Amino acid sequence: MKLPLNWNLRNPLWLITLASAWMATAANGALWRELGTLALLDSPAGWAFGAALSLIIALALMALLCLLAWRWTLKPALTFLLLAAAFGAHFMLSYRVVIDATMMVNVLQTNPAEAADLLSLRLGALVLVLGVLPVAVVWRTPLDYGRWPRRLLHNLLGLLGASALLVAVLLASFQPLSSTMRNHKQVRYLMNPLNSVYALGYLAAQPLRRDESIMEAIGQDARLAPAPAGARPPLLVLVLGETGRSGNFSLNGYARPTNTELAREDVASWRNAWSCGTSTAASVPCMFSHLGRSDFESRPHNYEGLLDVLQRAGLAVLWLDNQSGCKGTCERVPHADTSHIKNPALCTTGECLDGIMLEGLDERLAALPAERRARGVVLVLHQMGSHGPAYWQRSPEAYKRFLPECRTVDLQRCSREQVVNAYDNSIAYTDHFLASTIGWLKGRESSYDAAMVYVADHGESLGENNLYLHGLPYAIAPDVQKHVPWITWLSTGFARRSGLSTECLRKEGDAQVSHDNYFHSVLGLMGVQTQVYQRALDPYARCARP
Repeated sequence: MKLPLNWNLRNPLWLITLASAWMATAANGALWRELGTLALLDSPAGWAFGAALSLIIALALMALLCLLAWRWTLKPALTFLLLAAAFGAHFMLSYRVVIDATMMVNVLQTNPAEAADLLSLRLGALVLVLGVLPVAVVWRTPLDYGRWPRRLLHNLLGLLGASALLVAVLLASFQPLSSTMRNHKQVRYLMNPLNSVYALGYLAAQPLRRDESIMEAIGQDARLAPAPAGARPPLLVLVLGETGRSGNFSLNGYARPTNTELAREDVASWRNAWSCGTSTAASVPCMFSHLGRSDFESRPHNYEGLLDVLQRAGLAVLWLDNQSGCKGTCERVPHADTSHIKNPALCTTGECLDGIMLEGLDERLAALPAERRARGVVLVLHQMGSHGPAYWQRSPEAYKRFLPECRTVDLQRCSREQVVNAYDNSIAYTDHFLASTIGWLKGRESSYDAAMVYVADHGESLGENNLYLHGLPYAIAPDVQKHVPWITWLSTGFARRSGLSTECLRKEGDAQVSHDNYFHSVLGLMGVQTQVYQRALDPYARCARP
């Protein structure tokens, strides 16, 4: 005898209900852990709140899936959500990251090398249990969709029923729910996989908030200030650091000797520098923009950036990338990727150490237009730096001075000392790379007035409060993900032409600077005159003599 339709086990609504319940409970370990840490599950009222939160997630997923409960869309949608929930659960549990729009951009822009760094047995096991096996059940489950009018009716009834129950649960738990979301904003980014769905929806709706087809030119009046008599063309190397924590640089007071080579150079380190994002995808476009962090996030359309203005002023510009790309900032200037060069000394693990960017640099410089080189050159070197979680791969054996170091991407399997050792070794190699860059610049002082500025794109969590990596929403990110190093070296010729002194820059070491200052700082150093330059936002100007 055929079951009544509402009790037909082949009805897609049954599969939707079971899959939603599975994701709302089993895939939300990071959420339950955070609620436990916040002591929100320590009483019967807390348990009721936890149950209500689970119901909210399940009912929201059911409402979404009822819209997709058609023969050709339901199982693919379930597959996507189950796998997204499984991967999200792993990264939130392992590194205590959260998933928001910025993190989703990082995921979408991850290159194969970065993705390979994240692979582990733990990832495979968790994805198998939470995602792959449920997906297999989904595809092996026969479903009776019926004719489309009946399917439409059932989908609408399922949507209305799930929505009505969702509203009822929200109203019943409104007080603890609103209090938790207001006081502990990170909780909203842990609701798996709704966090991924929201992030993707936010990104998909971006064209409604920002017209990506418009690229507004800036600095069209850019020109170079007259050079002092006898001055050589300026050569400025901008080292764009990756995952640099200001607090782990011995130049900034760190007890460990992570900057032994830079300590022998005449450099100035600004100890109170802050990023405009907590990820490469957020920080790099922002720091090369004239807008500043708040205006950059709310911009109605896109604008040209720092490199465009430098090039428009007549300078030669070159971007070398040893990482995951320039995030759109170098699209209109010469650029090259060094991360896959074959070099037996510097590229032994499928990726290249940062020293590869100095190999053949004279030839790259000579290939730039001669008339532009005669006015000045800006080289951007985008590091692999201290990109995690495979910190141990960011330093060769000769620079592993802090042992034992963590040699797995499952950072929670290592002691915090081992994690910090591996990270500090990567900083020691960055120290060598920066000193080598200064050495290269010194060798060109007969032809150029040379300088180097190193600024990292963001910081990193190394286990503080059990947080790892980076990418938390800026408002809730700890300072270690936003506090970055800013180091300057000036040759005698560059100091003379710019009116700067390293001694004065050192005296400014505790003044607060940020990525909002970067655009104006570089224009000021290169003597680019344009209305878009704001002297008040150029911290070097405080030390500039006429």
